[in-house]
Amino acid sequence: MLVLLPPSEGKATVSRGAALDLAALSLPGLTAARATVLEELVELCSGDTEKARGVLGLSEGLRGEVARNAELRTAPTRPAGEIYTGVLYDALDLASLSAVAKRRAVRSLLVFSALWGAVGIKDRVPAYRCSGGVKLPGLGALAAHWREPLAGVMPVAAGDGLVLDLRSSAYAAMWKPNGALAERTATVRVLHSTFVDGREKRTVVSHFNKATKGRIVRALLESGAAPRTPEELAGTLRGLGHTVEAEAPAKPGRPWQLDVIVTQV
Repeated sequence: MLVLLPPSEGKATVSRGAALDLAALSLPGLTAARATVLEELVELCSGDTEKARGVLGLSEGLRGEVARNAELRTAPTRPAGEIYTGVLYDALDLASLSAVAKRRAVRSLLVFSALWGAVGIKDRVPAYRCSGGVKLPGLGALAAHWREPLAGVMPVAAGDGLVLDLRSSAYAAMWKPNGALAERTATVRVLHSTFVDGREKRTVVSHFNKATKGRIVRALLESGAAPRTPEELAGTLRGLGHTVEAEAPAKPGRPWQLDVIVTQV
C-alpha cells in the first residue's frame, strides 16, 4: 500500500545537518524538475523581499521565510518525517511508532510538495516555504509543473498495490491516477455526524480532518494490515474501530471515495 500525504505549511526548525543533496532523494526521476523549482525559488527569494512575499502569499509576520528560502541550497537538512509538522503529523506521531511500524512507514509513505514533487519520510530536506498553489514568475503554476514528471514516476512507485490518497486539493492537482491505478486508489473524506431534532446531519470537517487522517495512517501502520483494494481498506478501517462508508466510482478509471464518519471532533 502506498499512502500519499500532504505536506504541512509550517516546518520544524533545523539548526544543523548536512546540506541538501537532490540526487539522494527518493524518486530520482523527479531530480531535474526539483532542481528547476529550487533554482527559481532561491532566485526569487534572493531578490526583492516584497515581491517574493507576494508570490509566495506570505504575511508580514512570515517575512523571515523569504530569507530562509534564499539559503535552501546550503541550509541544514533533516528527514522529511521530522521536517513536516502540524495536525496530521502530530496525530501520526512517527517518532513514537513501533520499530516494525516505522519500517512500514518508510516503505509506504510519500509526502507531496510544491518544491520536491514527492519525497519519502527518510529523505533529507531543509525547511522551506512554498505552498501548492504558488505560481512562480518563470515556471508558472507549480501544480502544472509537476504533472508530467509525477506522471512518469508515480505509477512505478505505486506498483500493483493499493493507493491511499490523503492529499489536500492543492497537492492532488499535481498528479491524478488514472485507469486501473485509479480504480485501486481510495480518497478519504471525514464527515462529522450530529443529530438535530432527531435527524442526522453530516458536515465536512476541516481542521480535525487532518487529525483523523493522521490517526488512520498510524493505525494502519501499527496494525500491519495490507489491504489490496479500496473495499478491503474500508473493511480494515472498520476493524480498527472507524465508521466507514465506501463509494465505488461512478465511471471506470476513477478513484473510490471512503467517508469516515466521526461523532466527536
